[in-house]
Amino acid sequence: MFAVKAKKRDAGVKPETLKKAGEIPAVFYGAGKNTTVISVETIPFKKVWREAGESSAVKIGMPEGSIDALIHEVQVDPVTGEPIHVDFLALDMTKKIKVKIPLVFEGVSEAVKTGIGNLVKVLFELEIEALPEDLPHDLTTDISKLTNLNDQIFVSDIKLPHGVAVINNPTDVVASIVAQVEEKEEVVEPVDLSAIEVEKKGKKEEEGEGTAEAEAAAPAKEDKGEKAEKK
Repeated sequence: MFAVKAKKRDAGVKPETLKKAGEIPAVFYGAGKNTTVISVETIPFKKVWREAGESSAVKIGMPEGSIDALIHEVQVDPVTGEPIHVDFLALDMTKKIKVKIPLVFEGVSEAVKTGIGNLVKVLFELEIEALPEDLPHDLTTDISKLTNLNDQIFVSDIKLPHGVAVINNPTDVVASIVAQVEEKEEVVEPVDLSAIEVEKKGKKEEEGEGTAEAEAAAPAKEDKGEKAEKK
């Protein structure tokens, strides 16, 4: 089992102080235990986190004794990606628990290799139930069996370690081969310049006619004015 050393800490100690000391603030709770604030050594924790993930049991080595737990949640710095706080979920090793385990896809699909179709991954994790000591780090899925179009891998096809039961529906699809869809290029029709020229010409002619009519009406207005003066 994975293990990481820890110690109780004063809740008032600033994270910056712990960081300088090579530690990360953390807390554990669950399994009838009181919520306890602790700190873990940064470098050893990162190694355990990388190898155990959040689905394998770890031992928190305390001066008072070890605590069996899961890495329940890790807060990371949005800029550096470094862990800045850890939540551990204490476990009762005699009771089964439900957790989600990541799926790892292995092998090469002949259908994809030969261009028959594309691989579509539907599920990326499965929910399982097991005793803490039987929890696997991940579950392997062999996609080399996908050789033809519409071939599928179901939850029932996943091999489970001893003592592990899957919660997902056995008929749920994990991965499948679907037909390739060719993207059609958008056809851009050429612009009809002659139509644009005709339209512009028509507008000019209309404008010309309007001007001629206005000029023809102007003298008539003037004659009317002259008649008024004569009167």
